[in-house]
Amino acid sequence: MSALPTKLETLAIHGGTPVREKLLPYGRQSLDEADVQAVVEVLKSDWLTTGPKIGEFEERFAAWVGARHAVSFSSGTAALHGAAFAAGLGPGDEAITTPMTFCATANCVLYQGATPVFADVSPDTLNLDPGEVARKLSARTSSSTKAIIAVDYAGHPAALDELGELAKSHGALLIEDACHALGAEYLGKRVGGIADMTVFSFHPVKHLTTGEGGMVATNDARLAETLRRFRNHGISSEARQRQESGQWFYEMVLLGFNYRLTDIACALGLSQLEKLAANLARRREIAAQYTAAFRDLPAILVPTVRDGVDPAWHLYAVRLKLEMLAVGRGEVFRALRAENIGVNVHYIPVHQHPYYRERFRSKESYPVAEDAYERLISLPMFHAMTAQDVEDVIRALGKVVTRFDRKYQGKYEGKGERSHLLESRQSK
Repeated sequence: MSALPTKLETLAIHGGTPVREKLLPYGRQSLDEADVQAVVEVLKSDWLTTGPKIGEFEERFAAWVGARHAVSFSSGTAALHGAAFAAGLGPGDEAITTPMTFCATANCVLYQGATPVFADVSPDTLNLDPGEVARKLSARTSSSTKAIIAVDYAGHPAALDELGELAKSHGALLIEDACHALGAEYLGKRVGGIADMTVFSFHPVKHLTTGEGGMVATNDARLAETLRRFRNHGISSEARQRQESGQWFYEMVLLGFNYRLTDIACALGLSQLEKLAANLARRREIAAQYTAAFRDLPAILVPTVRDGVDPAWHLYAVRLKLEMLAVGRGEVFRALRAENIGVNVHYIPVHQHPYYRERFRSKESYPVAEDAYERLISLPMFHAMTAQDVEDVIRALGKVVTRFDRKYQGKYEGKGERSHLLESRQSK
């Protein structure tokens, strides 16, 4: 299906008929009866938490992503915090990361009393630019950089080889925030066993959900053991281990948190893992349909996929060529929502959030990330989308951006539409 409409249609925001009757969210969970039954079985068992399903889920997950170890956490954010702790971040240390991410990526550095240092992103993928990272490393006056935290934006793996070499050459660890990228492939390998630590999220909008939950995958047994202790108050043994051995004695060996994932959640994760390959295939199919349709729209820049990469497509984020439109991103966003297409924006660059502005008072800019933010719109992308859902998104985006295309503005009909457009221009 082409996104180019056969005629100019009146937008819903101007009083026209919406493309859909009900809102299509940008993402949502997909559960079936097998998922429900898996949870029910655990609810009837002896272990609701710290039980056997945790180890089973971790082992199966590690095998799936190609890592030696996987350590579960109560959320993706908790998993990021665990990775920052295991990397040895503390007061006086720094971690280089991207501003084009959810704030948790940088917050996990602050949790450890360390300082996040932002580097700009590459214009094509919006992932951390290795050249900018190298520039930040060369500007450091000491060896205080303990980690590089790369985000696989939208599910497209970062430049893991280059960033890994940079980290290694400076005695730092590469932490891959793959919360968007479960199942993505980089140079023929699934992400999970490439970086020193790879962090995943199991939030409902992700490829696999446990309700809330996260995981850190690693090939390093020492890091895995530190992660296990950190998520369990810093205690050196698990409750189930003590019960099975008939022991009561335990010792706290480091200051950790209660970041444990429950057996209930792990049972759901195990059931969802069975469907992960199919979920990925469906997302890739939707992405291919979007890309084929939107290449016909001059005002839309579709996501780039680099050679040797197979993204996981957590998001499908297009960029608007604003110079071709008579309105800004905000008006396009509102028009799509009026068509009942639940678009979103990912992300406000982290350094622009009030907390970071007030805490660091940095005058440094990140032009690629900042320009991208002004143009980005995330379209609905989840594996339970129907063929009609996909067609509705394609039709709505074509309808809206064509109507707002500068070359069609002389063809607007009706005083209401002209007044609305004038208001839009004045508010830009």
